[in-house]
Amino acid sequence: MKKKATIIGAGLVGSTTAYSLLSKDILEEVALIDINENMLEAEVMDLQHSVPFWGYTKLKKGTYDDIKDSKIAIIACGTSQKEGETRLDLIKNNKAIIDEVVEKVFEVNPDITLLMLTNPLDILTYQAIKRHPDKRDQIIGSGTILDSARFRFLLSRELRVSPQSIHAYIVGEHGDSELPLWSTATIGNVALDEFADLSKEKKENIFEEAKNAAYAIIAGKRATYYAISAGATQITETVLFNKKRVLPVSHDPQGSCGVEDIALSLPVVVGKEGIEKRFDLNISREERELLKQSEKNLKEVFRNID
Repeated sequence: MKKKATIIGAGLVGSTTAYSLLSKDILEEVALIDINENMLEAEVMDLQHSVPFWGYTKLKKGTYDDIKDSKIAIIACGTSQKEGETRLDLIKNNKAIIDEVVEKVFEVNPDITLLMLTNPLDILTYQAIKRHPDKRDQIIGSGTILDSARFRFLLSRELRVSPQSIHAYIVGEHGDSELPLWSTATIGNVALDEFADLSKEKKENIFEEAKNAAYAIIAGKRATYYAISAGATQITETVLFNKKRVLPVSHDPQGSCGVEDIALSLPVVVGKEGIEKRFDLNISREERELLKQSEKNLKEVFRNID
């Protein structure tokens, strides 16, 4: 199968993800789908004109037939988050859209990996898993990959260390009940608390800034799209090239860390088959309790979506 991705939804996140993939020059082909034909035509034309600066990736206006020879389908369609809304407020608008789209994707290509970007991320990811339980390892939500990137960026700024040398995760819901794993955070191979003496207040401030970054960005420019597109590109590259990266993506943990029957983010090994390995984390009692609360919150919302 060719190195091809199909992106469903050509709005800000979908089109910026297409641009990010083009700039990496790692694919043979990217197909972009949207119900708004005029916008799609314009986005595709604009994106095609960037190709000579990066390499040669074929970028086309696509249809669901493009799913047949794609390795990954990226779902970025649906209603975007408005100022004053939480991600969970989006559920009623986006559930029906995603149900229809996911059904079409797996009808055309049962073996494809599906990457969910649409919010509320965890609820829609689990909705897809519930409707297609035999595809659970092929269904990945971007989850807290962005929250964790924000977390690492803020730590790198505070500690004056490259974020690529910082191993620290935010887990749980991609939203208000997420939590930082301070107990497992390391700088290189050194525990964070041994590397630097960060006060409890400083830690709380760093986490709160990471958690609330989306609200601040939405207030200033109505949407977030650059960073999540970079995260989607990393996940896409990981799947297409079987990178076996450990990433904090949304999935059904199936008992890992005591969590099951919902989708939320915990670190897993991602490769060409999607979710390739789940594992438990040695986290603090307080973190485990917060994770269970995040699980509880998401399950409550999921029970009420109908």
